[in-house]
Amino acid sequence: MNLEKFFTELKRRNVYKVAVAYAVVAWLLIQVATQVFPFFEIPNWVVRLVVLLIIIGFAIALVIAWAFELTPEGLKRTEVADGAPAPRSRSHAWIYVVLIAGALSTGLFFLGRFTASTKQSVSAEVSAKSIAVLPFDNLSRDPDNAYFASGIQDEIITRLAKIADLKVISRTSTQQYQSKPGNLSEIAKQLGVANILEGSVQKAADQVRINVQLIQAASDSHLWADTYDRKLVDIFGVESEVAKAIAESLQAKLTGGEQQALAIKPTNNSEAYDAYLRGLALETRASSPTDSQKVVDFYEQSVQLDPAFAVAWARLSRANAQLYFSGMDTTAARRDATERALSTAQKLQPNSPETLLAQAYYQYWVQRDYELAKATFGRVRELLPGSSDVPGALALIARRQGQWDQSVAYWEQTLALDPRNTQWLAKAAETYAMLRQFPAALKTYDRVLDLVPNDPDTLASEAAIYQAEGNLEQAGKLLASVNAQTPSLTAFLPKVNQLFLERHFDEAIRLIHSRLTESRDLSEFERLFEPLFLVIAQKYAGDVSGARAIAQQMLSPLETVGQKAPDSPFFALGLSEIHAALGEKDAAIKEAERATMLLPSGKDAVEGPSYEEHLAAIEAEFDDKNRAIPRLQHLLTIPYVNCLTPALLRLDPKWDPLRGDPRFQKLCEEKKP
Repeated sequence: MNLEKFFTELKRRNVYKVAVAYAVVAWLLIQVATQVFPFFEIPNWVVRLVVLLIIIGFAIALVIAWAFELTPEGLKRTEVADGAPAPRSRSHAWIYVVLIAGALSTGLFFLGRFTASTKQSVSAEVSAKSIAVLPFDNLSRDPDNAYFASGIQDEIITRLAKIADLKVISRTSTQQYQSKPGNLSEIAKQLGVANILEGSVQKAADQVRINVQLIQAASDSHLWADTYDRKLVDIFGVESEVAKAIAESLQAKLTGGEQQALAIKPTNNSEAYDAYLRGLALETRASSPTDSQKVVDFYEQSVQLDPAFAVAWARLSRANAQLYFSGMDTTAARRDATERALSTAQKLQPNSPETLLAQAYYQYWVQRDYELAKATFGRVRELLPGSSDVPGALALIARRQGQWDQSVAYWEQTLALDPRNTQWLAKAAETYAMLRQFPAALKTYDRVLDLVPNDPDTLASEAAIYQAEGNLEQAGKLLASVNAQTPSLTAFLPKVNQLFLERHFDEAIRLIHSRLTESRDLSEFERLFEPLFLVIAQKYAGDVSGARAIAQQMLSPLETVGQKAPDSPFFALGLSEIHAALGEKDAAIKEAERATMLLPSGKDAVEGPSYEEHLAAIEAEFDDKNRAIPRLQHLLTIPYVNCLTPALLRLDPKWDPLRGDPRFQKLCEEKKP
């Protein structure tokens, strides 16, 4: 039999029809197995068995189609059927089978794709392995023990963040909620999680009771709950036990490294742990230089009680580094303390996430080695993939490097992980303001106010944007409640600037004087620098002799402290202002230029240009227009903190010496889009 006759015989014996019908019906059965079986929780091995049998059956069906034929009298061998009289008409039933089976299988196929797509979409939005830890109730009789409940909550979050298979919302996003609220499903929706952990802590003498319960928010069903009664000296392992139990309940996979990390006890000294928890609780709400120093004191007390407490050493290094970076204390002593604490943490636990975070912040905040810091933060990201701290820090570093688009992209990643973190929201808004994207900045600040209504720092930040746009009326409304007793310097400075822009210099003098004489909570840093604003206000008001008298009083103390921090551009700026008030042109310009060299724009795109702006102001004050105006022209084209705008050039009294120059007048014109 040649090949042509073979295919003709296949067609005559209905093998083609059987093959087509079998394929369509087989596909229908496979769709039923893969799409329907999982709905009834039928094991996957049954699905695989069905597919295997269908494949084997295909060959059998073809053999049967060759050897037998279906007749009205039943199934007969092909040779016998060929000898029988031909039927009047051929049956077309197989066509209907193919059409019906094809329609059903196609429907099941697209239904399966739609279901899978829906599941993937839901999974992308809310992972079943996502969790938020709400503030723990302090059930202790002593309300001062609230720090202990706060610290336990934070430690549990820290351990959960070490599990790569979990998505964990940071404490900053959850601290706004009450413990054990009634609307868990709504809170879970806001935070983008499927599960909520609630808890309470009761501490009495050396006894501690911790209650925790894991709740699936959508169904309000309890997945797991437990109570831990421990003596204070045995409390250290509870956070790890809770984290492991949560991981097991959510079916999160733990690597060997993660299991080891969770098993490590931070310390065996209960007093050291208590001091550490006090520092941890205060650090999350510190809002002044005094608070920041208290945080350092608590961590120092902790490591003195247990010199082997690696995590406390790492936290101590970060707390010192933050004071150094903020300009509150840029002395060599503070830098050495930061480095010493980091070195100790590295000797004790060199590869822990806490130590690596301290190292990254030291490289960022103290050394200002941004590339090195980025590499270290990258290592931390591998250990804490669900933490918003790393992309948040990378966003801050990117903008320091002038990589503004990358910074914005990092903020998007950060807020996707931590959508209600007010700290990150404020920093993201600040970035938009630096880019002069004022509507986006205001919108982001409004998100902060939705979470923390009437927050004075956020209102002041919005006011600064309206000032930059020239809308002093709206800025004044937002700053109406700020007075001499307002503790936050972040809120107080825009109020002073508002009075300067409105040219209410006498009112500014009274406000600053009241703050310096009536407020008891000013830090040493504020008492050293705030008289400088009084000098500027008196100079604007025309009281040159009064400004010089205060400037002369400030000069010696500022020089003494500045000698301890010779690399600080902030102290150089302060000395420049003092010399300018004293009429000492050369010294004022020399210090202003020194500030720009200590922190040039090429090294720091956020703060560097602000020192150039100060230099331009000093040049303008001493009538060096040919240097000041080109400098301002450049500053108007680049992003930086508290950046210049045409409106600020028009309103700010420090630019008054330039107003008669046509070049300056042109800079004051708003550019039309």
